[in-house]
Amino acid sequence: MSAILYPVAENAEAALTSPIGRAAREREAQSAAGAPVVFVSEEVGPAFATREAALDAYKGKLDDDRPGGAQVAPEDRFCVLRERSEAAPAPLEPVFVKGRRWPKPARTPKVAFRLSVSYWRVARAEAAPPIGQARAVRRAAEAARLDAAQLRALARQPLRPVRPQQPLDIGLFEQPAPEAPHILIPDD
Repeated sequence: MSAILYPVAENAEAALTSPIGRAAREREAQSAAGAPVVFVSEEVGPAFATREAALDAYKGKLDDDRPGGAQVAPEDRFCVLRERSEAAPAPLEPVFVKGRRWPKPARTPKVAFRLSVSYWRVARAEAAPPIGQARAVRRAAEAARLDAAQLRALARQPLRPVRPQQPLDIGLFEQPAPEAPHILIPDD
């Protein structure tokens, strides 16, 4: 069994054309990039009206099951052709027609085919989060001047308690065991 060698790159276009390297595992990708990496799948390129047009455009990147089509090597299967709806269908009103709750849609939505690339994206250094907790920063006067990167960093901060957690209360019918005070024994 061979593993898929995913490209290591800054973006999906670079993953297709000129990757930094190829790696199956995260640590291999980190050593190739020299920085932290994140595994992502992104759509790239134009949308095609038919599957055949997409297969012709990305020859050698996808398995072609048509007669005379080529198969991609197992380690190169990091691209997938995805089918997407171009527009959402209009909502239908529920009615009873010929014993059916929902009528058949007037037409099926138009679909498009796009290439999806899975790769190791080189993680960029994010802006340092503002000092303090989110609840304090949000109420401060400087909150209106935070940019999008600072807000994202603030949202990704781990939650911290306002004050240290107090010890648990002992219930009315519980008392600590004499030989082990950390264990509570129910008292009838």
